[in-house]
Amino acid sequence: MTDPNQKPKTRTIAERHNLTLSGIAAAAKRAGRSPAELDLVAVSKQQPTARVRALLTRGHKIFGENRVQEAQVRWGETFAVERKDLTLHLIGPLQSNKAAAALALFDVIETVDRASLLKALVKAAEKSPRPLPRLYVQVNTGEEPQKSGVTPAKLPRFLKSMREDYGLTPEGLMCIPPANQAPSPHFWFLKNLARENGLEKLSMGMSGDYETAIEMGATSVRLGSALFGPRPQ
Repeated sequence: MTDPNQKPKTRTIAERHNLTLSGIAAAAKRAGRSPAELDLVAVSKQQPTARVRALLTRGHKIFGENRVQEAQVRWGETFAVERKDLTLHLIGPLQSNKAAAALALFDVIETVDRASLLKALVKAAEKSPRPLPRLYVQVNTGEEPQKSGVTPAKLPRFLKSMREDYGLTPEGLMCIPPANQAPSPHFWFLKNLARENGLEKLSMGMSGDYETAIEMGATSVRLGSALFGPRPQ
């Protein structure tokens, strides 16, 4: 008989990683897809160093960060040696004045959303020895005033300007559905927007809804608590 006062067992990073990989494989199978088509971005923001190290030990190679400064410490200092074999995604808002720092560190920037940032990225790229990161446009599918992202109605014009005025090639679209709404309509909407605008890559789905996102066509999912557990308070 289970003791109601007994605390639930805390899963290890290895157990969480295995469960997540199983969830991705199952969702891919339901969608008639291969798990090899999907990138798992481990969201390491605000996670203790020991947890990140444990996932690195598992051989995981793709990580996501929300803030440039936090990422500089983690991947430029703490895990500087490991960094050369990894792919780093910026998944949080990027200030234009941090464009050069972002280009120096990240391989993928998922939150492109305004002309001033496009201009800053082009200017920073002219002085950077590194290749320009792969770029995703963040779409504010819920048109929430407090959230970053291009509104759906303005997306075609933004993409046209990105390509023609700035010479930048978008790789895909990213979204974060409203917290108080079912995510699946937003995922489906983003997939249609990508198809209408000639894009194939879709960054959508987080710890609570990544399986749905995969079934809706996600090519990468961004998982934090599913892999690492809750962030320390």
